[in-house]
Amino acid sequence: MKIIDKIALVLVVIGAINWGLIGLFNFNLVAAIFGDMTALSRIIYGLVGISGLWGIKLLFED
Repeated sequence: MKIIDKIALVLVVIGAINWGLIGLFNFNLVAAIFGDMTALSRIIYGLVGISGLWGIKLLFED
C-alpha cells in the first residue's frame, strides 16, 4: 500500500470515528479540538472528504 493510501485510510478512519461520536453522543471531536468551523477544522473536514473520495479508488484495486 502506498503512503498516500495509508494517509487517506487514516483520515477516513478519523472521519468515521468523528461521525460515530456525533451520532451516538452528539459530540464533535474535530470541533472540540480545533474549534467550531475554524479554518483549521474546515481543512480537516476537507481532507477527510477528499480521503473518502480517494478510498473509492481503493475499492477497485487488486
